[in-house]
Parts: sequence; C-alpha cells; structure tokens
Amino acid sequence: MLLGLLPFLSGCNLHSENEFVSVTGTQLTLKAKPYRFVGFNMWYACYLGATNEGQKRLLKELDTLKSYGFDNLRILGGSEKSAFDRSLPLTIQTAPGIYNENLLRGLDFVLAEMGKRKMYAVVYLNNYWQWSGGMAQYMNWSRHDSVTDRDSHGDFSMMMKYSAGFYDDTKANEIFRNYIKMIVNRKNTFSGLKYRDDPAIMVWELANEPRPGPDGAYGERNIDKYIRWNHETSVWIHSIDPNHLVTTGSEGIVGSIQKEDYFLRTHNDPSIDFITFHLWAKNWGWFDVNSPDSTLPVSIRNAREYINHHIALARKLGKPVTMEEFGLDRDSAATTPFTRVKSRDTYFRAILKIFADSSLANSPLAGVNVWAYGGHGLPDSWENVMNNPGSFLGDPFGEPQGLNSVYVSDTTTMNILWKTIKKIRETN
Repeated sequence: MLLGLLPFLSGCNLHSENEFVSVTGTQLTLKAKPYRFVGFNMWYACYLGATNEGQKRLLKELDTLKSYGFDNLRILGGSEKSAFDRSLPLTIQTAPGIYNENLLRGLDFVLAEMGKRKMYAVVYLNNYWQWSGGMAQYMNWSRHDSVTDRDSHGDFSMMMKYSAGFYDDTKANEIFRNYIKMIVNRKNTFSGLKYRDDPAIMVWELANEPRPGPDGAYGERNIDKYIRWNHETSVWIHSIDPNHLVTTGSEGIVGSIQKEDYFLRTHNDPSIDFITFHLWAKNWGWFDVNSPDSTLPVSIRNAREYINHHIALARKLGKPVTMEEFGLDRDSAATTPFTRVKSRDTYFRAILKIFADSSLANSPLAGVNVWAYGGHGLPDSWENVMNNPGSFLGDPFGEPQGLNSVYVSDTTTMNILWKTIKKIRETN
C-alpha cells in the first residue's frame, strides 16, 4: 500500500542536535526511545547525488521510501579506483589522498536530503570485496605491485587473502585513515554541517563484510590481526568523532571463519557499539532458484537459526544487533521489473516475522536492511550503468543487474515491508 508522498522542506536539515542515534544497553535509541527500523541497502546513492539527472531520481526515490515509512539506508561512503575486473570505473578516491569532489558532493547531497526527511544512514567506509576497490586497492597502493585480479584466475581465495593482508599493512591503513579523517571533518556543501556533527549519519561502518581471510588455515593465522584492526580502528574513529556510533559491517559467524568465538572476540570491545550480521541463502548454498520447492523451506529454517543465533550472541555481548543485508533472487533468476518474486516474498515474510515479533519481546534485534533497493531504476548491462543514472540498481558491478533488487513495481514485496514497519511502530 503506497501512502501519499509527504511534503518536505528544502534548504535545511530537519534533524536537531539531540537526534543522533545512540545505544542504551541492548537497544538502539533515538531521543531516549527504542529505535527500530526496516531499511534498504542503496550503495549507489552518492553516485545519483553527483549529477543533475541522478539527483532528480534520488529525490524521487527518497520520497517514495519515506512514503512507505523507510527511514534507514545503508550506503557506500568510500570507493577506490582500481584495475580489478568488474570494479567501479568511477570512484571517490582516485589515488591516495586524491578525491573526486563531484562524488563527495553527491554524498553531501544524499545526507542533506536524508536529513530533511529524518532518515538515517549506515555509511560503510571500506570494502573487503574488490568491486569498489576496497582493501585490495589499499594494498595495491601500499605495495605498488602489478594489479592482477586474483578473482579472474578462478581461485577466489587468492583475492580474499590479498584483501586480508590489509589489516596489518601500515601504509595501507595510513591511506585509509587519511580518508576517514577527511570524510569525518568534511563540511557538507548542501547542509553546512560537518559530517561529524550530522545526525543523519547513524553509524560509521569499518567496511562492507570484513573477513580475516578465507576459511581455514589462512584465516586462522590472520585472526588476531583482524580482531586487533577492528578494535584499534573503532577506537580511533571515536577519538575524532565522538558523536556517531561505530560498527564492523561483519556478516556474522560466516564472516568469522565459521567460529562463534572469533565473532564474539571481534565485537567484545566497547568501541564497537553494536553488532551486525548478513544473511545470504543462495551464496551459502541453501537456496537453488531452479529448485525452489525443495530448497526454500531449508533456506527459511536455516535463516531462522542464523538470526536467532546472532540475537543470542547480542544478548551475550549486551549490545544491539542489526541484520544489515538479506535478499533472494527473483523467480527463475529474472532481472527485470514485473517479473515474479513469489519465493522472495515467502522468504521475506518468514524473516520479517521474526523481527516484528521480536519488537514485542525487547529483543536486541534493532533493525534490518534489505539488499537491495532498485526503486524506479531499469536494468542495463553493468558496463553502461555509470552513464545512465536511471539504471543504477542495488546489485554490485559484475553481478546480474536487477537479480536481487527490489523495484517499486514489486508491490507485494513493498507491502510486506510496509506492514512490518507498521507493526514495529505500533509496538514501540
């Protein structure tokens, strides 16, 4: 059910100083009340904000999202120019300390417009995966080695090891911290607020899906370096920005070489304000789009177990938890609007019921972000996306555009999400 679009003021930020999201015990709080949300991943938001045509679409998307009640977006806050296959051809950081002002103004625009609508951003600052440059590109800048995309050899673990070398590379982290220092102290060209003073930012996230490396011996050897990096970087960010929350961006146990203890050790530090996990039924081998009748029930059962496990871990740590990525293919692996999403809707209903019911039981599960928002976009080949703001979707470069995206035309899915928002707000 699409509600009437809400009018918004322009030229001002409607957040006030007491509207920073904070943490009280196992709850995210806003103005001393529990803050629970259903939101979306929209990694490409700053890319829309960087052009006139993109801004027009972004305003339309934000108004649509707000009309449904969505008030939280997880967005990309850092990308690095690389020669890796299937990586973003246009990035915020083009070389160490050299920044694309147009894309930074695009991020300014997004945050200013979210502020007007009292929406909150989860801003991730780095990426374990190379599609946005990320840790692998910081390593390349540090080592000055020839860029060989380890993924292109068919041995994905090679790329994972290369990225995971980032955690104890002094030069790579110096470049990264210089970027963080710049972004935290940046003055928004639209709102006039420094980022560190902007309540529209809910949390700084260290990286998208950081891992200690591939499962097995390498990850085991690297785990202490990984844990130390999470703690030291979080402490440092708090030291330059005391207003905002900090979290890791972890996938949960799956991102901790399948070890609960490593996940707990990573997040058992006061500088990490809440914990995160992701949920990928297809990527983890539970769901087969060609056999939905047999694999969807298994996926739902496994998803429930994974969610409840991380709720229990949050209670053990005494912190809130958010499920900041979950999604499922469109039926028959279709990618275009107006194609069926029967399996996805069934899956979403089951998952969101856990979240809606948890709001009645004072659960630490504070929010969920769907992967990902496609909105009014129309798919194109990923090679053409940068030249066409209307074709940005939630799927990263190199993946089928539209496969995991929720379009505005997916009215059944949007209504499932809207009903969940309505229920949690009625119980708060």
